[in-house]
Amino acid sequence: MPDMLSIIIPLYNEQDNVEPLYAKLDAVLRDMGHVYEIICINDGSSDDTRERIDALAERDKRLRVVHLRRNFGQTPAMMAGIDLARGDILIPMDGDLQNDPADIPKLLAKLDEGFDVVSGWRKDRKDNPIKRNLPSRMANRLISFISGVHLHDYGCSLKAYRRDIIKGVKLYGEMHRFIPIHAAWQGARVTEVGVTHHPRIHGESKYGMERTIKVILDLMTVKFLDKYASKPMYLFGGFGLASLAVSGFFFLFMLYCKFFLDKSFIATPLPLGVVMFMLIGIMAIFMGLIAEILMRTYHESQDKPTYIVDCTRNCKEEDRSCAESAVS
Repeated sequence: MPDMLSIIIPLYNEQDNVEPLYAKLDAVLRDMGHVYEIICINDGSSDDTRERIDALAERDKRLRVVHLRRNFGQTPAMMAGIDLARGDILIPMDGDLQNDPADIPKLLAKLDEGFDVVSGWRKDRKDNPIKRNLPSRMANRLISFISGVHLHDYGCSLKAYRRDIIKGVKLYGEMHRFIPIHAAWQGARVTEVGVTHHPRIHGESKYGMERTIKVILDLMTVKFLDKYASKPMYLFGGFGLASLAVSGFFFLFMLYCKFFLDKSFIATPLPLGVVMFMLIGIMAIFMGLIAEILMRTYHESQDKPTYIVDCTRNCKEEDRSCAESAVS
């Protein structure tokens, strides 16, 4: 039996796009032979988006609707859709008609080749070349360099995920674009495929130049969580030891100046440097110890393991065999 599909669409002031998008999705999905659901998340729209998707949901019970109390942003809206989704494969996409539903079969074909995450790549992007395309290309290269996961277009919302890859993932800020990175760091197979990108016809873009800054800050958070979330002492302690080493160097140099160059301690800023870097070092080490306690409380209070099991054999009745895991 084909996998069930969950199409996840965050919407914010897209009243003129809702009905055309639904019609295109319905036409594509009906021909594919998959059981599917369409989840629309109204992210606090101030226009008639709410009324229009409610009217569509009355006609089609496969269309599930979530209304958020206010505008929380694309990432929280997408998280609401992921939490509600029941499908084996989750496919988020934008609600502005710039993503083409006809590309969904391409994503599924790549998943059938054995990949766990397939990301859309807008090769011929129909956005403002200066305000949107140039910052996006720069951000994509920076993200690929820092993360080690090389994709051309992290910002394309049209992606496909196997459900078990993003189960338990929690998204904050603008981090929905980093799910492929998170998945790759957990051992998932990630690829990309070229998709069509249409110019926006109705409504206005909700994104500006400031979003690039937010993306970079979120990338720093993701990188920190990957490398140091389970062992924060390595970061804070390393910085603390480096600060203590600088303090020790300043102290020795201060003694050298005193006994070999005949300079008084107060004649140089070295004593201040010794004290300052010593305090910074001690504080950083104590912060690392506190962070270690917090991480242990987090894992142990919620019974969260520090590892991820792919499959088991002869461990319990509901084992998922390694053979089944390899096929999926």
